[in-house]
Amino acid sequence: MTLPNVLTFLRFLLIPVYLYVFLSGHVQSAFLIMLLAGLTDVLDGYIARKRQQVTELGSLLDPLADKLMMLTVVFSFLYIGWIPWQAAVAVVFRDAGMIVAAVFFKVRGKKTVPANAMGKLTTVLFYLAILLIVLKVEHAIPFLWAVIAFSFVTTTIYAVSVKRVNEGEDEAPPLAQVSAAGKKDGLEHKR
Repeated sequence: MTLPNVLTFLRFLLIPVYLYVFLSGHVQSAFLIMLLAGLTDVLDGYIARKRQQVTELGSLLDPLADKLMMLTVVFSFLYIGWIPWQAAVAVVFRDAGMIVAAVFFKVRGKKTVPANAMGKLTTVLFYLAILLIVLKVEHAIPFLWAVIAFSFVTTTIYAVSVKRVNEGEDEAPPLAQVSAAGKKDGLEHKR
């Protein structure tokens, strides 16, 4: 149980806390809890890389915690009528689809790839859209739709990366490494 995994578990625990605070009518406090969850996400990733504590469990649970928090926020906003149901369906379709796909790939022993910069940018934009909705900014919903559209683009790029990794395209060593290895083997045989 590494520190990054403890932070991921904390994020799971913050989901019911967020819901309780939100349903008690303290929307802005609930938003702060969501931000705290986002901060633990950034922190656990940083610590895992810095201390070389990236684990199989963390790689599976970290994105699951993020997506469950996002889905909880979406459902809570839908419940009080702050977002249109079509936007909620789009977010649920994408995030639930990614959760199911990740589980499917893990069960089948397939490889996944870490989140890229565009995926992280998508998360930041979702947080910004939620902030704009909480603050009742005039064009918050059109901005949310733009973020949803962008998220489908990043999901498509991610899916292509996963497909390539599992087809072995990304595992082929670069040409320079192949030629260097060939030269080394040639020297070995000459000895």
